[in-house]
Amino acid sequence: MPPVTLLAGPTASGKSALAMEIARETGAVIVNADSQQLYADLRVLSARPSPEDEAAVEHRLYGVADAADAWSVGRWSRSTTEVLEGLAATGRPALLVGGTGLYFTALTRGLANIPEIPEAARSAATAALAAEGELAFRRRLAALDPTAEGRIAAGDRQRLVRAMAVAEHTGRALSDWTADTAPLLPRGSWSGLVVEPDRATLYARCDARVAHMIDQGALEEVRALVARGLDPGLPAMKAVGVREFAAHLQGETTLDQAVEAVRQATRNYAKRQLTWFRNQTPDWPRVRKHDQTVS
Repeated sequence: MPPVTLLAGPTASGKSALAMEIARETGAVIVNADSQQLYADLRVLSARPSPEDEAAVEHRLYGVADAADAWSVGRWSRSTTEVLEGLAATGRPALLVGGTGLYFTALTRGLANIPEIPEAARSAATAALAAEGELAFRRRLAALDPTAEGRIAAGDRQRLVRAMAVAEHTGRALSDWTADTAPLLPRGSWSGLVVEPDRATLYARCDARVAHMIDQGALEEVRALVARGLDPGLPAMKAVGVREFAAHLQGETTLDQAVEAVRQATRNYAKRQLTWFRNQTPDWPRVRKHDQTVS
């Protein structure tokens, strides 16, 4: 398989610019590994690569989804596998770029291919836990999935319900489903790199990005999105900036208040991403600055 490079990091860290440099040097195709940049409706808010960059270097899986369509990690995984197989057939290297940790987990460790569990099954398990109490519920779960029961911490009702619902609905233990996972990328077929500026630099870049978004039409983008009347639970509607700018457009906040709220939300999101990549990819080389100092 041709080289596959994974370029990860928090929002506003400079991943896209570095990806462009690497792609120009290597001829790689840039493949999206960011859950928000999938959506056509979020070019500005998700800081998707510009039309000029997309024209200069081949990009895949950017802006391919409608905001009304909720893409799961499974759907992204299937689409990415198709893209990588197509590139491998032509001998072209791939550069997967993004900040969605779950996507990189799917690539390097795999995710369980568990069937969709109906709401009725989850509701039944929730009701059973409330009626039986945790100890009795655990005894029943231990008969179906002793491995999961032993791993779930006391008081973790969400995971207890999940394990029970999966076992009862599918007839198979959640731990067995999980044991069957396989990474999308075979071991040894890829290399990883994390863009990780110092926190002060990253936060300053987050603030600057919000100002740039306003200049690029973020308010108009949110106005068009809100006008569609979509379910607020959809992934696109949960993107950083949608709720905050919508509140301003609806007269609930001033523009300055909305901008500050988006700045804070962006910094918080970047902090969570930093923490995730530090914990989950500690052995990947780091790019500390945009000058590509690597450590």
